[in-house]
Amino acid sequence: MTVRWIFGDQLGPHFLDHQDQRVLMIESRGVLARRRFHRAKAHLVLSAMRHRAAELGERCTYVRADTYAEGLSRIDEPVSVCHPTSRAALRFAHHRGIEVLPARGFVSSTEDFDRWVRSRGRRRLLMEDYYRESRRRTGVLMDGNEPVGDRWNFDADNREPPPRSPTLGVPGPWWPHEDEIDEEVRQDLDRWERDGDVSFLGSDGPRRFAATRSEADAALDHFITDRLPHFGPHEDAMLSHDQWMAHSLLSAPMNLGLLDPLEVVERAEHAHRDGRAPLASVEGFIRQVMGWRDFVWHLYWHFPASYRGLNELDATEPLPEWFANLEGDSVQASCLSRILTDIGETGWVHHIPRLMVLGNYAMQRGWDPAQVTDWFHRAFVDGYDWVMVPNVIGMSQYADGGLLATKPYAAGGAYINRMSDYCGACPYDPKKRVGPDACPFTAGYWSFLHRNRETLTGNHRLAQPMSGLRRLTDLDLLLAQEAERGSAAP
Repeated sequence: MTVRWIFGDQLGPHFLDHQDQRVLMIESRGVLARRRFHRAKAHLVLSAMRHRAAELGERCTYVRADTYAEGLSRIDEPVSVCHPTSRAALRFAHHRGIEVLPARGFVSSTEDFDRWVRSRGRRRLLMEDYYRESRRRTGVLMDGNEPVGDRWNFDADNREPPPRSPTLGVPGPWWPHEDEIDEEVRQDLDRWERDGDVSFLGSDGPRRFAATRSEADAALDHFITDRLPHFGPHEDAMLSHDQWMAHSLLSAPMNLGLLDPLEVVERAEHAHRDGRAPLASVEGFIRQVMGWRDFVWHLYWHFPASYRGLNELDATEPLPEWFANLEGDSVQASCLSRILTDIGETGWVHHIPRLMVLGNYAMQRGWDPAQVTDWFHRAFVDGYDWVMVPNVIGMSQYADGGLLATKPYAAGGAYINRMSDYCGACPYDPKKRVGPDACPFTAGYWSFLHRNRETLTGNHRLAQPMSGLRRLTDLDLLLAQEAERGSAAP
């Protein structure tokens, strides 16, 4: 009988064919040795793998080795694997002659996506269009042939600025309780670090994300019942004293394979149909899961392997140490300081700090998109190659020249001031672009547009800011100021 090899991001029951199937798991220390991951991420993945092995008991052959090849050498039977989530892992499986099954853990299949691509002809591949097609195909949030509420998109209802209070005031997230497996993992990480075998970013503990199927179910239950009703309006807002807001924190267990995203989507839909959550919140959440998450997965495989090396804006500056090492204390800019500190402590912030603060600043400063992508992969507990390559290369850094996003996600301090409370305690003024208290985002925005003016002039969505750039009377002073600032901690 074929043994199913499951990776550390394929830990749910839907990656097995039947409850008696024999399983191979390989814990490769070499993965941690080769790259500097966030310690909380290393802890989460190892804890999840070891918990899954304990659940499987004698059905599981759990191998601790330096490499996957070493682990596979201890198995004599034929091995199969569900489609891995990285190109490197897929190449390895093919090279070893392992049977590769279709991907699991997504709402739509490769065949679904390919059919949709063919139907597009030469039209752009837009997430919104694919999301609508997926809803039609699955019937999610549909009343017959029409979307529930007669609208496909409730984004306009879900872009409110933060409230004038320190926190959103909603029930807090569900938190797991660590056990002896977590303690074993922490002791191993301590020893490996002491011995010089590995090095980590950030700090570890307590574990904040689900590491087992039962924990993931509990986290999902809590979110659907207590937090989903509040999710939508402020999903794009940021609060310096409320890192979690009303976000689900389910990206980590979903990307570990502990939750099937379709069941997550269906639970959210039922909450609306039962009158327990407003449509705008439910649609906004479902859009993230079966819209953006699925779309990014398919684009990772649709684009050629060379996509990860694209650099259409010719951004070549190295990632500075203060950013790479999560040194929030070395930064005066309130938003960057707080967000880097939060990541250092937890390995997580929600999508707007990632896109509109971290990614925005990296793009403004012209940091190498390959380095930025690698950092996002290593620094976030939910970061995987398939997640970060399209999200960072395409959406965050516009390094693909518009294959994924229709414009660069660049913004000045006014956006951050409108959508957060960071600016009130900041020494920089978001309204100022020149001077000692000029906001590095505001000045950086105009510097970015000027540096890339030839490449971006043809983008109709940037016509207004490009016109504004030509009218700046202090442009020379601004450019000199930003050249001096460079990649130093603002």
